[in-house]
Amino acid sequence: MSGDDLLRTPAELPEFPMSRTCPYHPPAGYAELRERGPVSRVRLYDGRVAWVVTGYGETRRLLVDPRLSSDRTRPDFPVLVPRMAAAKLTALVGMDPPEHDIQRRMLIPSFTVKRVTGLRPSIRRIVDERIDVLLAEGAPADLVTEFALPVPSTVICELLGVPYEDHEFFEEQTRRMLMATGTAEEAAAAGAALVGYFDELIGAKLGGAEARGAAPGLLDELIETRLPTGDLSREEIASIAMFLLVAGHETTANMIGLSILTLLEHPEQWARLRADPGLVPGAMEELLRFLSVADELQRVAAADIEIGSVVIKEGDGVYLPNAAANRSADAFTDPDTLDVGRGTRHHLAFGYGVHQCIGQNLARAELEIALGRLTARMPALRLAEPVERLGTKPGGSVQGIVRLPVTW
Repeated sequence: MSGDDLLRTPAELPEFPMSRTCPYHPPAGYAELRERGPVSRVRLYDGRVAWVVTGYGETRRLLVDPRLSSDRTRPDFPVLVPRMAAAKLTALVGMDPPEHDIQRRMLIPSFTVKRVTGLRPSIRRIVDERIDVLLAEGAPADLVTEFALPVPSTVICELLGVPYEDHEFFEEQTRRMLMATGTAEEAAAAGAALVGYFDELIGAKLGGAEARGAAPGLLDELIETRLPTGDLSREEIASIAMFLLVAGHETTANMIGLSILTLLEHPEQWARLRADPGLVPGAMEELLRFLSVADELQRVAAADIEIGSVVIKEGDGVYLPNAAANRSADAFTDPDTLDVGRGTRHHLAFGYGVHQCIGQNLARAELEIALGRLTARMPALRLAEPVERLGTKPGGSVQGIVRLPVTW
């Protein structure tokens, strides 16, 4: 950080979060922040000053530093947008060790590579069923509503043991809870509605009722194995299920939709995947790096931290946008170029350290299968509208597009 930055008043600092002007590129302001140094100051919506980390090495070091807290119940935890404090997404992502580690150990068996490998035939079936519908109904189509959203929604419902017939309800509540332009009241009401939904579902399962259209899943396992022992309360199970449902479909849906858009906007890369299916796994990793849709890692300093030329004081808010770190020339050659043959896995799209995304194996499988089946079965896919007309989601939310009109 430059000396001039320290002399700036809060009103003179850049506002954060920043919004993208192109769906598949980080905000232009990230590059400007990086020019000031790997750690710089910004101003939040309420006037609070916080730190933003844009350096790759600094981001990795801080994500494993125990002096940074993820505890969203702390009164000094930084708030990006008003609805964040009211959303109540505290399970796992909003907890510190040892409570975080205890819950994570309970859930890890459902998200191991071995477990996800066993789910791949089911994921492929879901993907192919959606493609069947697209081909049967014909072009044009909105690939967000007809493919990118239904695929992960169906997958996470099957994994949890939640009836997919309720998907419109929880997708709408998720949208209300996470949209950056929403109010705190809307987010609180949506979060309460989702927790209430799961509490009712838990009650039905405890009463011996079979979930409508849903085979037993992870929710049933937690009820059967963790509730009787007191490891988890009914409220905690509802909170965990709500978090997994929201995270399990929202981020992956945005990633699938934005990946397809990005490939269609880079036709030479789309052609490489069509010609060589073996490139798909590596392409998936490159897209995760290039797009970095879950771009709002936030922490609060629980103690003073010296990093580089600055000292982050206890109580300071810290933001680590992985879209900035993943476009760092210190870690990636020609980082602003999409190269499906790059094959890197040291990106930070899933975070790093103890809070690294627990569902990353599942997300990778869904994205890889979705891209592989689309390039194989719909090779002539192309945009039906210019990308400039699609718009972008605002900063402070999971990045992506609301619609993706395509033809073939």
